[in-house]
Amino acid sequence: MWLALDTATDRASVALGKPGAGSSAVEDNLVGARRHAAALLPMVQGLLHRTASTLDELVGIVLSDGPGSFTGLRVGASVAKALVHARRLPLWTAPSLLVRAAGVARPDALVLSVANALRGEVYAAAYRFNGDGIRTELIPSVRRPDSLIAGDLRPDIVVGEAPAQVLAQLERWVGSPVIGHPEGSPRAA
Repeated sequence: MWLALDTATDRASVALGKPGAGSSAVEDNLVGARRHAAALLPMVQGLLHRTASTLDELVGIVLSDGPGSFTGLRVGASVAKALVHARRLPLWTAPSLLVRAAGVARPDALVLSVANALRGEVYAAAYRFNGDGIRTELIPSVRRPDSLIAGDLRPDIVVGEAPAQVLAQLERWVGSPVIGHPEGSPRAA
């Protein structure tokens, strides 16, 4: 069984499951960035209890490694690294923008994933999900919304969070609403 952690945003997400399990993974979520440090280990313990599992059954850890809240990322990395070190488990990481995009992906659709980078900028990355895997169309980077709009990228779906005026710009550009919280939040499952 794998343990997955995402603490990049104000929503902490923890899941237990087998690779490829997706929605069949058992997941717990907590909203409140200032609560991650105190709640993350109890969330893991709660999932182990709910699934009648133990730490001995873990075969690996998956961690969302940002971009995101520095404190949240640090809390998630600390818990993951402690478990990896104590249990001698492999650690896999995934960009939180990719995790967010995977949650709303459709076959062959281009998904633009964004997160607030402050000062009118967004962290942005674009991915295409198909039967052969995931293709990165825009590497994770910090962008101004107008540079995204002026570029060659033409996403089918936009997911994430940003200030209201930035979301409005992106929605006018793609002609559909940005998928935000909670559907567009990164999920450990």
